[in-house]
Amino acid sequence: MNLSDWRVSGDFFLYKSYPIFYRTNEIGGDEILLLLHGFPTSSHDYHKIWDALAGRFSVVAFDMIGYGFSAKPLNFDYTTFNQADVLQALIENLKIKKIHILAHDYGNTIMLELLARAEENRLKFSIETVCFLNGALFPEAHRPILAQKILISPFGFLFGKLISDSLFKRNLASIFGKNTQPTANELNDFLRVFKFNDGRRIAHKLIRYMTEREIFRARWTGALERMSQPFRFINGSADPVSGAHLVKRFRQVVPHQTDIIELPGIGHFPHFEVPDTVLNYFLEFYGKSL
Repeated sequence: MNLSDWRVSGDFFLYKSYPIFYRTNEIGGDEILLLLHGFPTSSHDYHKIWDALAGRFSVVAFDMIGYGFSAKPLNFDYTTFNQADVLQALIENLKIKKIHILAHDYGNTIMLELLARAEENRLKFSIETVCFLNGALFPEAHRPILAQKILISPFGFLFGKLISDSLFKRNLASIFGKNTQPTANELNDFLRVFKFNDGRRIAHKLIRYMTEREIFRARWTGALERMSQPFRFINGSADPVSGAHLVKRFRQVVPHQTDIIELPGIGHFPHFEVPDTVLNYFLEFYGKSL
């Protein structure tokens, strides 16, 4: 599904006057599969597996504030805690009581904050199952690319504004697998959604989650260690940011979580690079979790 069709078939809800984009099929009951995207992309990352998932589940995907087709206010405080607040508001607005989660990249950190809030009895819904894709769960195992390092530096506000289209696309392509590179049209879609609503000007604010992962490591890693929900980790091993080295660290930190699927040669976006493979592993996991 192309980016334009994805946008047209979505909807918006207001969070403190900010329009937040989301997409869903017809929700039956109060239980959903929630798809969480990462930086610097959008819910459209899941479009290759959307139809197959929507044929089996009530599915909700949304663009975090500052991302995709959602509002990108200049003066918003783009913390992980505020992103989780937006997500909570959406779920409660849809009157959802149970969620199953498939998360990627920064979406993994949002998920960890939800797990921490669940422990604190701060959610009006339950988290039933959790499936992670590539994403830096531990700051010590995160290997940001050069563009991310520049964005989080004191000069990040300039880099976000001045980064060329070709440099953006080269940096994004660099974290895909060698043999699973995005097409020119797909890279153009990634760029379009990044630039939508003048997204360049806030890119340096969005990436502050990298610092938060260090500050709140104990909170989020603790929630992961204590997680009791059925769990699977699907990881593209060739990802230079959070590939095989992250799996190695994961096994050290959370040794009791052993349901890990490693995909050799696949990069940072497994659901985009090998959608059928990820879909099969996810459906297998979900079937085992019932």
